[in-house]
Amino acid sequence: MAKKIVNLLILLPLGVILIVFCVANRQSVTLAFNPFRPEDQVLAVSAPFFVFLFIALITGMLIGAAATWFSQGKHRKRARTEAKEAIRWQSEADRHKNRAEEIAGQLPAR
Repeated sequence: MAKKIVNLLILLPLGVILIVFCVANRQSVTLAFNPFRPEDQVLAVSAPFFVFLFIALITGMLIGAAATWFSQGKHRKRARTEAKEAIRWQSEADRHKNRAEEIAGQLPAR
């Protein structure tokens, strides 16, 4: 319930801000990829300004996520290694426990 309220308190204002942002920046602009002849329409894209801003935002988020993913790779590898080692130690402990129970079962009762 609290998560829904927090999401509502965060996502609703964010959605309103994005809608206002899109309406305020709906004029068409041209992005020219030819720096020597910007009037060349072959290497130019025309779209509303907010589209370019959203593309830049999404691209930045993806690059940041990729950088974070790659920089934390050593931690994920260590976690996998330690999980495998924990499973190995647990199976060895179970094996020793079973062996101890077998030995205890073979001892004469007092």
